[in-house]
Amino acid sequence: MWEYISQMSTENKFINKISNEAVAELPAVEFHGDITVIDDEAQIEAACRELAESKIVGFDTETRPSFRAGVTYKVSLLQLSTPKHCFLFRLNKIPLAKPILQLLEDKHVLKIGTDVSGDLRSLRQLRHFRDGGFVDLQSIAPDWGIEDKSLRKISSIVLGKRVSKAQRLSNWEATAFTDKQKIYAATDAWVCIQIYNRLQHTQKINKKR
Repeated sequence: MWEYISQMSTENKFINKISNEAVAELPAVEFHGDITVIDDEAQIEAACRELAESKIVGFDTETRPSFRAGVTYKVSLLQLSTPKHCFLFRLNKIPLAKPILQLLEDKHVLKIGTDVSGDLRSLRQLRHFRDGGFVDLQSIAPDWGIEDKSLRKISSIVLGKRVSKAQRLSNWEATAFTDKQKIYAATDAWVCIQIYNRLQHTQKINKKR
């Protein structure tokens, strides 16, 4: 993957928007690395230690969907992924413990996501912390002429692959995750790294201004 990035052209050929119909025709992107579910407090420290050793981490959260008016749930899952290993922190089963907070506050570990402020707001409902080192793809994509905001569409424009949303409304507080849930959750975090790296090796639209 890293060799592929280093050999890519720096010319910016990104379109500014893509239709839902065009997205649906693209192949799906999927994470094929290691996935570790963290559902025991004893697992947290080692997971965060490995993540802290990575210069770049993909970031996302999931919340159990509510199908009843007036009923909402707190964030259920925190996904943090290196290029090869994704950790799924089940926050409905474990606390937002100090090692996780230290990682979220670490300015030296670049954490890439979409709608980062919304995810951080959800996490702060569990415990207050001061975030550091976050990059929101929604905020930086316009520098490359991309106007779409969703992860699904940004991925389609930048990588030429769509992010499946088939598991988005599944139960993120289930006793155990299905394999499809694990892959979905891991892909959502990991693909942010792929998008960011591709952008960093492509000219911005205002580079010559």
